[in-house]
Amino acid sequence: MKKDYWIILIVYIVMQFSIFIGQPLFQFGFQNLGMNIILAGPAWLVFSFTVALIIILFILRKERHAPGLRGNKKSSVSQSIMWAFLGFFLALFSQYVAAIIEQLLGIKPGSENTKQILKIIDLLPLTMMVTSIIGPILEEIVFRKIIFGSLYGRFNFFISALISSLVFAAAHMDFQHIIIYTAMGLTFAFLYVKTNRIIVPIFAHVTMNTMVVLVQSIYREDIERLQRELEAIQNFIGGFL
Repeated sequence: MKKDYWIILIVYIVMQFSIFIGQPLFQFGFQNLGMNIILAGPAWLVFSFTVALIIILFILRKERHAPGLRGNKKSSVSQSIMWAFLGFFLALFSQYVAAIIEQLLGIKPGSENTKQILKIIDLLPLTMMVTSIIGPILEEIVFRKIIFGSLYGRFNFFISALISSLVFAAAHMDFQHIIIYTAMGLTFAFLYVKTNRIIVPIFAHVTMNTMVVLVQSIYREDIERLQRELEAIQNFIGGFL
């Protein structure tokens, strides 16, 4: 793995754990300014993710014209645009299939990770920029370009995509829905290989996250009611099996 890639991984990991230092600092500053200290956590989230993205994009500035995976030619602009839009629907479909599989395995719908994100957005709407744009960009750079790309240089697609997708899933700390996150990772890895352009899975990921956040925010009560009804139906059916 390139030296620059190791630096990017370190920056990403430091960003993830910086909340333990950054949040108390922001709380202290907010308190002195007479601001609500509850906003310190979300504010640090926006700050740390933004700074990490700027640093990582600066490190990658020379790779704009670099060859694609395994030195293969990158897809044309028109093909990339087509796969970017198709990738969004492909990501939704793979997520839907994964959700069905989880339900068949008895895993309840609804993600605690998503609920926590929505609570943070309620506190500070600006954090939607992190969950919808900055976060997906960072994840595609780290988990697809660096981790998957490095593995793909040594192994076949399936092994490389599976390992990087499992790491991607584990990083979300929502192990109950690891199948859904793994399915997402496999989809984005496919888009990356298909086009040799990291911008394609980035677009699909950003679009999907934005849609999910908007839908969950606008129709939250309806979704929670539907989930309760589905759980009741599952419990009712389970009582006869």
